[in-house]
Amino acid sequence: MKKRLVSLLAMATMTASMFAACGTTDMGGEAATEEKEPATAEEIDAEAAAVDLGEDTGKVLNIYVWNEEFKSRVTDHYPNYEEVDATHGKIGDVDVVWQITENAGNAYQDNLDAALKGQADAADDDKVDIFLIEADYASKYCDTDYTMPLSDLGITSSDLADQYEYTQTIVKDGSGRVKASSWQAASAGLIYNRDIAKEVLGTEEPDEVQAAVADWSKYNETAKKVADAGYTMCSVMDTYRTYSNNVSGQWVQDGKVVVDDNIMNWVDDSMALVEDKAETTYALWGDDWAKGKYPEGKQFCYFGPAWFFNFCLDVDKEGTVANDGRWGFCEGPQSYYWGGTWICAATGTDNPNLVKDIILTMTTDQSVLKEIATADLDCVNSKTVLGELANSDEGNMDLLGGQNPYAQLAAGAEGIDLSNLSPYDQGCNEEFQNAMKNYFEGNATKEEALDLFKKAISEKYPTLTVE
Repeated sequence: MKKRLVSLLAMATMTASMFAACGTTDMGGEAATEEKEPATAEEIDAEAAAVDLGEDTGKVLNIYVWNEEFKSRVTDHYPNYEEVDATHGKIGDVDVVWQITENAGNAYQDNLDAALKGQADAADDDKVDIFLIEADYASKYCDTDYTMPLSDLGITSSDLADQYEYTQTIVKDGSGRVKASSWQAASAGLIYNRDIAKEVLGTEEPDEVQAAVADWSKYNETAKKVADAGYTMCSVMDTYRTYSNNVSGQWVQDGKVVVDDNIMNWVDDSMALVEDKAETTYALWGDDWAKGKYPEGKQFCYFGPAWFFNFCLDVDKEGTVANDGRWGFCEGPQSYYWGGTWICAATGTDNPNLVKDIILTMTTDQSVLKEIATADLDCVNSKTVLGELANSDEGNMDLLGGQNPYAQLAAGAEGIDLSNLSPYDQGCNEEFQNAMKNYFEGNATKEEALDLFKKAISEKYPTLTVE
């Protein structure tokens, strides 16, 4: 194992320039290391079973994150973790240092990239041990040798067998090896205002509301009823991921950027609803978009996963819909996912045993995952735990009026299809939404907005052509 670690670290040094060469926001797939022959699951498990990690020698465990979410999970749920202050802790005799850099302006990735490029020459106490990634840029890191395959830590497929398949597919490298693990299954759905549903649809029950939004045709019909009653459905930006997660092909095919028919369906459906004043054009996370959290915002729904409950609906603020327990949850028009956080082991860590234990404890230990689900309102990456919660009052949520959403969340996780995932997703999705906002707001025709998208993509990915 020590020889393999040295080899991987040497390869990481050789490929260090790839981060800089491919830009700061998206590596566009060009950062992938040399293609490896795909390995079978049996071969990978055999490798894992033969691993000898030796002893940990590191006195400091450096964890790179963009916010305090994972830190709070470790602080609250990892056995024997002792908090020292906001950025320091202890696990036994190892000092834990949280390297927290916010995501704004790509600062987190820039900081992480610099640290990984310097990993080979870093002093032992300065080495990156663990870092986190999101779905939108998972391939940027998993397709390089900066991340250790979990099998190199001795983690086998049986260790991960209770996880949802898509959470592993998204972090596999070209050889089929899983490079990260998540405690979350970020399947998502439609979060609706029960009071508006009762007024407009005559019911607030999840199954009956689901029938009214079961596909995009029914959703659009319901949106018009909602508008006629003096409300708005949501922002057009809320629905984008549901459409983009259900495309027929990848963004880039044979060197060409192709706008999928389902993406264009989003454009046409959204524009029709904007013209009917059934949807707004508010940017996600903005002040106008956030008004829907309050009854006076007169907004029927948001689209989001379980982390949306805890982080986005202001449940602790008096007067919000969440604080009054008046949201409901259903699957919505199509299965999709949004986000999720994965734990990576950095090649060159001098604490491989501790890193392995953190990954296994935080992403596979069912007792810990159940604690996270019930304490933090998270949808965890365990079929067993979600099944237990779906059939127990422990899964009931006050912000949802006592509703238990775990059966819907579990079904959504099973239905996620990542066959069309590509390294270009983040860049293409962002630029497409930015361009189309001009169309929705009357500042460009649809053709002009498409031209804006083509121009932005040509600048971001000069080697590609846009159809």
